[in-house]
Amino acid sequence: MAKILVVDDDFDLCDMVREWLTRKENYNVETARNGNDALSMLHASRYDAVILDWELPDVSGVDICKRLRQAGDEAPVLFLTGRNTLLDKEVGFNAGGDDYLVKPFELKELSMRVRALLRRHKAITEGIICIRDLELDPKSRQLVREGAEIHLSPKEFSLLEFFMRHPNEVFRPADLLRHVWPSDTEATDQTVRTTIKRLRHTIDKPDGLSYIANVHGHGYRMNKG
Repeated sequence: MAKILVVDDDFDLCDMVREWLTRKENYNVETARNGNDALSMLHASRYDAVILDWELPDVSGVDICKRLRQAGDEAPVLFLTGRNTLLDKEVGFNAGGDDYLVKPFELKELSMRVRALLRRHKAITEGIICIRDLELDPKSRQLVREGAEIHLSPKEFSLLEFFMRHPNEVFRPADLLRHVWPSDTEATDQTVRTTIKRLRHTIDKPDGLSYIANVHGHGYRMNKG
């Protein structure tokens, strides 16, 4: 599940975009209503894409994008703006933006542009992810082993999808909180450990190697086998 940050001081527009992308695209969408809040959230969490209003009351969208790139964050940025001159677009792209959508816009077009950005950034794929005998389909939200579907809670599915997209990489509970849980969550490291325990109970075979390994003193890793 892609994690998206929407930044706009128009409360109605912000809520409308969040609801649309959550309901229609099944994204994990968070919102910020000003530039300083956006910068704090971008510092605290990682996002797969940022939908960014150009004209904010405190820090401009262009400045936010520049700071994002200076920090080494490569998340694709889609600018939302009423500016539509070629010079304005050049400023946005030179700041590190990836796409540009002029207000007012159709929500369906927004969806198409976000999907295209995510594909190009390789944050999500359209194909099935396979690890050992597990087959995970992000689009249909199904997990299958040997033809039989395995049912997971939404959070367990998102956590497993993240692990399967990053096999053999080690993640601390705090890393998993940043990537999989919302930024305003009250979840803790213990929440992550409990979710991993439930996930293992569901997907592990009684006599087999666990799919998710403990790396002593460091965190957790998806075992490719």
